[in-house]
Amino acid sequence: MKEFSHLIKSLEQTTQTNKKVKSLVEFFQEADEKDKVWAIALFTHKRPKRQVNTRQLRDWVIDSSGLPDWLFEESYHVVGDLAETLALVYPSGQKQNQESLDYWINYLYGLKDQADEDKKQKIIEAWQQLNADEKFIFNKLITGGFRIGVSKNLIIKALSKYTGESSEVISHRLMGNWDPFETEFQTLVLDERPNENASKPYPFYLAYPVEKEIDSLGNVDEWSAEWKWDGIRSQLIKRNGEWFLWSRGEELITDKFPEFGEVIDHLPDGTVIDGELLPFKDGKPLDFGILQTRIGRKNLTKKIMNDAPPIIKAYDLLESNGTDIRNESYESRRNKLKSLLDDEVIQTKIIMSDAVSFDSWEELTKKRASSRENSAEGFMLKRKDSVYKAGRKRGDWFKWKVDPMTIDAVMIYAQKGHGRRADLFSDYTFAVWKGEELVSFAKAYSGLTDKEMQEVSNWVKKNTLEKFGPVRTVNPELVFEVAFEGIHASKRHKSGIALRFPRIKRWRKDKKKEEANTLDDLKQFLIENA
Repeated sequence: MKEFSHLIKSLEQTTQTNKKVKSLVEFFQEADEKDKVWAIALFTHKRPKRQVNTRQLRDWVIDSSGLPDWLFEESYHVVGDLAETLALVYPSGQKQNQESLDYWINYLYGLKDQADEDKKQKIIEAWQQLNADEKFIFNKLITGGFRIGVSKNLIIKALSKYTGESSEVISHRLMGNWDPFETEFQTLVLDERPNENASKPYPFYLAYPVEKEIDSLGNVDEWSAEWKWDGIRSQLIKRNGEWFLWSRGEELITDKFPEFGEVIDHLPDGTVIDGELLPFKDGKPLDFGILQTRIGRKNLTKKIMNDAPPIIKAYDLLESNGTDIRNESYESRRNKLKSLLDDEVIQTKIIMSDAVSFDSWEELTKKRASSRENSAEGFMLKRKDSVYKAGRKRGDWFKWKVDPMTIDAVMIYAQKGHGRRADLFSDYTFAVWKGEELVSFAKAYSGLTDKEMQEVSNWVKKNTLEKFGPVRTVNPELVFEVAFEGIHASKRHKSGIALRFPRIKRWRKDKKKEEANTLDDLKQFLIENA
C-alpha cells in the first residue's frame, strides 16, 4: 500500500505525461507482482465490487470521530472528495501497517456477506492502522476511481517502457474480461500467448476531430467518407464456433444482444467486425436512448427487445478466416468486408456502412449539412491506404461532426465541483421559459474557462437564494448558450426532454434572462430531428 500511495501522490503532483509515465515505471519496478496487477486494474476501471456504501462510511466516521453531521457535510463540500474527507476527519492511529495493496483489496472483499456492525469494526480497524495518505487510498478503493489524469493509454505507455514490448502488444494483452483476483502479472503482461483467448477483441482505432479547414486534409482522392452513427462502438467476434460482442469500453455485452446469434452461423470462423451497434427499425436508426434501455437491464423482456431491435453498421474487417488483417489497407479491408456481408441473412443484423461519394471537399461539406436528416452525427474520414492502428492516432482517421444544436438558457441552480474544483461552483442547472415559469431541462459542468468559472462562482456566493445541501438556488439572471448533440422526449424529466452531451458553449453576457429560449423552442428540435 505504501508504494501505491507514493505513486498516487507523485501522479497528483504533475500534469506532464512524461513524468507520470516515469512514476508508473518506477512503481512497476518496485511493487510486488500482485500489486502491479491491481494498479493496472484500478487505472483501467476494473475496480472490485463495492462491499460498503458511502452512506455507511459517512455514518461510521461521524459516529467514531464525534463530529456533528453538519460539520462533516460542510467539510465534504469544501474538500470536494469523500475519500479524502473521510481520511482527514478520522484521526490516524498509532499502529503502522506494512501490508500490500493486494492485502487491503482482499481485506475489503472479505467484508462480503458480513453484518453491518462487523463491517464497521473492520473498517475502523483499518483506519487505525493506516497513515493519512494510505487511508485516502483505502477509502478510494471503496468509494470510486482516482481522478489523477491517468488514462489506459498512459498505463500502456508505462508498461511498454517497463517491459520493452510495443504499445500495440501491451494494449492487446490488456483487452478482454480478465479478473484481477485470479490473474498474475506474468500471465497478463509478459507471457506470449499464440493461442489467445478466443473472445478477446482488438484495441479500437479512434479518430481525432477535424480541427482545421477540411481542405487541409489534401487530395480528396486519398480519402473515404462514411456517415458517423450515434451508437455503441463494438466488435463482433466469431472464433472456434462461438461468438462475442464487445463494446469500446471493454464490456462484454453478448448476453444483452442475443439477436446476433441468428446470423452467426453464416459468418466464417476467425471473423472480427468493427462497427456501430444501433437500435434500428423501419430502415433507419432509432434514438440512442432507446439502446441504453437494453444495456441497463439485467433481464431482457420481449417488449424491450421489440422496442430496441439492434443492428451493427459495419465499418471495418479486422480478422478474416483467422488472419489478423489490420495491416492491410483500409480499402482492402473494406472490400473483404463487403464480400463477407453479401448474404441476405447476415444483412438482417449486420449492414455495411457504405462510403459516401464525393469529388471535392465542397461537395462533401454540402452533404455534411444533411447529417441529421440521415440520422447521423456527421462524417468519418479515413485514408484509403491507412492501416488499422491501436488507440487514438493522428493523421489517418478523423471525425467531422456537424455543429451541435444550441439553446440560450437561464442558470437556476449551482453546485460545487470535485477535485480541483472543490471550492468552485462549477456544476449548473439550466432552465427555459414555459410561459412565465422557468422549467429546468439540463445540467452542464464543462465549457467555461477557469477565469469564467471563478467569476460565476463569486456571483453565486452573492446571489444565493436558498441552500439544499450542496445545491444553491440562485437569482435567475445569468444566461448561457448550451450546446448538445441529441435530443429526445423523456417522461423522467419535468421538461419532458432529455439532451445528449449538454455543455456550455458560451456565457451570454449580452442577453437578459427574458431573452432566453422557451420550452417550445426546445420541442421544435424534437420535431426537426424526429
